[in-house]
This record gives sequence, C-alpha cells and structure tokens, in this order.
Amino acid sequence: MFKYSSIKKYGKKLHPALTKRYDKSFYNASQIRSTIYQCDFNPKYLPLGYLLFLEKNSLLQVINQEFPQLCMTKYKNELCEYLSGREHHGHLQVLSQS
Repeated sequence: MFKYSSIKKYGKKLHPALTKRYDKSFYNASQIRSTIYQCDFNPKYLPLGYLLFLEKNSLLQVINQEFPQLCMTKYKNELCEYLSGREHHGHLQVLSQS
C-alpha cells in the first residue's frame, strides 16, 4: 500500500513547496491538493498531505468529503506502523507525536 520514497518526499519536501507557494504555516485543502498535483507528488498519498498540513478541525471534514471510505485513524496507524524502525523525515515526525 505504501511506498517509502513517496512518503519520504511528503515528509521532507511538501512543506517547503507549500511555503514557497503560499508563505504560511497552515494550509487549506485546495492549496495542499494543488501543490501535490502541480509539484509532482504522488496523489495516492493526498490524505497524508492533509494529515500533515491541514488544521485538525478541518481534517476530518475534508477527509470525509473527499475520501469517505477512509478511516483517518486507521490510515494514520498504518502509516506509523509502516514507518516504525525507519528514519522519519521532516514533518513525518508529527505522526508519532499526536
């Protein structure tokens, strides 16, 4: 399901791309989505982009609207399990803290 190189890219390079384009610390779903598609990130991991850079109060609403079949808690747990024992890059460290 997961591909480490894509996840690593999200953790290490998505935030600088967002900051370059929008120059702020929190982003809306449209900004995250457009950056992912326009900057050659794997759109399969769009929920990861939302998880890392969308404000918590917007996260569930956006996920339920765009990915109604996805349980965010299960998705996050699977990501953390997949990343356990691997070096975390950039913003991926947030996953193990919350």
